[in-house]
Amino acid sequence: MNLLLAEDDAILADALNTQLRRAGFEVEHAPNGAVAEYLLLKTPFDIAILDLGLPMVDGLTVLKRLRAAKRHLPVLVLTALDSLDDRVAGLNAGADDYLTKPFDFPELEARLHALLRRGRPLTTGQALGKLNFDRAARRASVLGESLDLSPREWLLLDLLLMERDRVVTKEQIMAAWAQDRGENRGEGSGGNSVEVYIHRLRRKLEATGLQIRTVRGLGYLLEAEATGGSTAGSPST
Repeated sequence: MNLLLAEDDAILADALNTQLRRAGFEVEHAPNGAVAEYLLLKTPFDIAILDLGLPMVDGLTVLKRLRAAKRHLPVLVLTALDSLDDRVAGLNAGADDYLTKPFDFPELEARLHALLRRGRPLTTGQALGKLNFDRAARRASVLGESLDLSPREWLLLDLLLMERDRVVTKEQIMAAWAQDRGENRGEGSGGNSVEVYIHRLRRKLEATGLQIRTVRGLGYLLEAEATGGSTAGSPST
């Protein structure tokens, strides 16, 4: 995933560069708005992080020119400007998300992955193991029998399927739920809610040939169960 980081604070940019590369991004750094605009218009990035307070050309102008050029890559605005007017101006200029400084890196990473998922072309249906998953109809079934999934369980399964070759973090799960507030209103929340829903979904996937593996300290991975020979018990949350 190619990412443009437009940030003039050298210390912050260096720290973010290191963390983003560890998270699997290929990072190109732009120290000012002129460089950011040139790179955004000439290079096929997958996503961009854009500070509004850039020298030479401010970030808001860069964003407006990017959208005027019909470039539709996801842009996350990262800025110290946190007033309502600033947020509205950034979103109206074409930002896809808006995060204010100071921030925690796990939240930034989760927001980036959420933006990438949102812009990814989706297939309406897919089959994995014995599971049939119809995203358009919001329906999942096992050998013709429908799975009874709550809104949060549905979103969790959707996320795990879309990222099935990658570990999904708790922050990514919480971000997916937060973006779908209307669908999961009334469902439980709290510090252990992710573990609770992982446990529930594991039980419902028992007959599919799929399992949700806990990757200690990182998150969760959807994978096909091993066949043949003895198998270990399901991992615990």
